[in-house]
Amino acid sequence: MITITEKAKAKLIELRAAEHKGEDYNLRVAVKSGGCSGLKYDLLFDNQIKPEDQVFEDKNIKILVDKKSLLYLVGTTLDFSDGLNGKGFQFVNPNASRTCGCGESFAV
Repeated sequence: MITITEKAKAKLIELRAAEHKGEDYNLRVAVKSGGCSGLKYDLLFDNQIKPEDQVFEDKNIKILVDKKSLLYLVGTTLDFSDGLNGKGFQFVNPNASRTCGCGESFAV
């Protein structure tokens, strides 16, 4: 399961509106090869639910994750930081053995 904080939810709703995406667009979270630690997170809005997707809902936001990515993301919380030292979206991933300084890539 993947969860999101209230701050992340608010920012997702704001971004979805700014991109002129309706409520039928869900949040897709994926893990791809790359980044300075070997794996990187990918976020996008998607209105297609694929047969291999796992679908979660937290705070009225549907989250789509493919089965391969789910192995890396179980128990992850998506947060958003917008303070002076804010980095934008941040993943609190209990499966990551290390993360890079930017917080956008990780290793297991």
